[in-house]
Amino acid sequence: MLFTNPISGQNFAKDPAVVRLNGQYFLYHSLPPTPKCKGWSIGIACSKDLERWEIVSQLLPTQPWEENGICAAGAILLDGKVHLFYQTYGNGMLDAICHAVSPDGIHFEKNPENPVFRPEATWCCGRAIDADVCLFEGKLLLYFATRDHEMEIQKIGGAWADPHSAFSRRDFHPLAAQSLLYPEMKWEGKCIEAPATVVQDGKIWMFYGGSYNCTPQQIGCAVSKDGIFFQRISSLPVLANGPQGSWNASESGHPYLFRDGEKLWMFYQGSPDGGKSWYISKAQVFFEEDAVRIQPDPIGSNLTFLP
Repeated sequence: MLFTNPISGQNFAKDPAVVRLNGQYFLYHSLPPTPKCKGWSIGIACSKDLERWEIVSQLLPTQPWEENGICAAGAILLDGKVHLFYQTYGNGMLDAICHAVSPDGIHFEKNPENPVFRPEATWCCGRAIDADVCLFEGKLLLYFATRDHEMEIQKIGGAWADPHSAFSRRDFHPLAAQSLLYPEMKWEGKCIEAPATVVQDGKIWMFYGGSYNCTPQQIGCAVSKDGIFFQRISSLPVLANGPQGSWNASESGHPYLFRDGEKLWMFYQGSPDGGKSWYISKAQVFFEEDAVRIQPDPIGSNLTFLP
């Protein structure tokens, strides 16, 4: 699988999120400005087999706080409906998490209380981007990326809500008044972002993008017994960027975990040219005691991407 969306005039698809509804898979992805939208938006593609994708729609910015665009959705299926937790774009410290719900995966009703979440500006700058959600011990856990007050260090925070709530502003409560994961390894640079979680064996496994885009960003993993205190499973990335000339030579980043029956997939983005174009592929994830093994989809050897 190698997916991109040319609607903007360039090959561009970032920040994947995948759900299955009514026998179809839906891939939500970030798009730069297009002829239909002057700001960033969220593309929607459908598939029957997770391999061949048809671009079917576009979730556009429509609310006042979305004027500069929306992107980076996290998705979850609750009571037969798709819930998207996505971010506003281009507002610096004021970027926040919004919420929308859909009965069919394509047509969404946005929460009238948007934006529904920003962290307290005590331990961070108050920004919230790159939302991901999971169900754990009867709660919906929301993980997000934020920055320090100097807007230099990107790190992960968390909040929780009742999964049966309306996901309004008053429904979210902080998991901790501090970051849950912070860049410490050399390869992580000044950035940990794009949390992607899955519950396995009573623990939360968080995959994440380490280092800012195309520096290169690579994917790491940490695990937690309570959803708050995370420990890295390795000091090295679990999925690195590819060699020169490959589709992900500049980055393997922004993961998203999707369980489909007995299989667990990690969707992730890559760029061959320093961020001029972006593609999405997938890898199968295997748990082996306290470790994980990542098996990326083979990408045809006849594909060459020049920087």
